[in-house]
Amino acid sequence: MPKPLEASIDIAATPEQVWGIVSDLKRIPEFSPATLRMQPLGRVHTGTWTVHLNRAQHYVYPTTGRVVRYEPNRAIAFRINENRTIWSYTLEPTADGGTHVVQRRDIPRGVSWFSRKATDAALGGEQPFEAALIAGMEETLRNIKAALEH
Repeated sequence: MPKPLEASIDIAATPEQVWGIVSDLKRIPEFSPATLRMQPLGRVHTGTWTVHLNRAQHYVYPTTGRVVRYEPNRAIAFRINENRTIWSYTLEPTADGGTHVVQRRDIPRGVSWFSRKATDAALGGEQPFEAALIAGMEETLRNIKAALEH
């Protein structure tokens, strides 16, 4: 099984405040350099379908997803149908009243054949693509931190 990708940050805001951003999936493009649009199809809860427009290098591509975990003020996760990855945010309160936020990408069933071939052909292979994903995750978390601590 491929290794998960992960980035984390401590934010001087309550889990409820952080949840207000990470659970509002339409707002993810404000913070993520890789997401141009994310549209939930209905009220967000476990089972909600989502439609995304993403970018990697100079490519723009659509994906669809489904919320697979929804625990208010604690965790939200969605599975991308095209490549079987699961993206999540988990929130843990810190001793000083803030929140430790982890953004993670898991691949519990491995990446689809098509996704592997597309990554190799268009994005220079798995290692550079994953490095860019981690950098994007770190930027996303920094942007969320800046918005909440401003």
